[in-house]
Amino acid sequence: MRIAVGNDHAGVDAKRAVAEALAEAGHEAVDAGTGSTESTDYPDYARKVAGAVAGGEAQRGILICGTGIGMSMTANKVHGVRAALCHDEYTVRMARRHNDANVLCVGARVVPAPRIAELALLFLSEPFDGGRHQRRVDKIMDTEKA
Repeated sequence: MRIAVGNDHAGVDAKRAVAEALAEAGHEAVDAGTGSTESTDYPDYARKVAGAVAGGEAQRGILICGTGIGMSMTANKVHGVRAALCHDEYTVRMARRHNDANVLCVGARVVPAPRIAELALLFLSEPFDGGRHQRRVDKIMDTEKA
């Protein structure tokens, strides 16, 4: 799977851990983040990743900033993106199984880098349950038409 991975200055180490884990699992990580710990603006990276997912250049996206909140808010402004802010296995599973999330957002100041890498792999392996959940996802996506 081709995964766009973006980060701001707070997520540099976590991005490296995620990219390494993705490569080991046979995925292609597309770096859409910064390599510097000097202050940057997270919306720039969120737009890159969300745009890649919405445009079909990547099957999924992973965004990492200090809390994950700003990345999530920004990514969800992009048509076709369902970004979920997650911090543990349960929230990742539900984001995929019930909401068919296509972008994972995580806070590097909230979750340690090795754990973020584990959550990223879970995000990629967890299926969407469909069924009654599809109806709800359709309603989420209909909001973009309003």
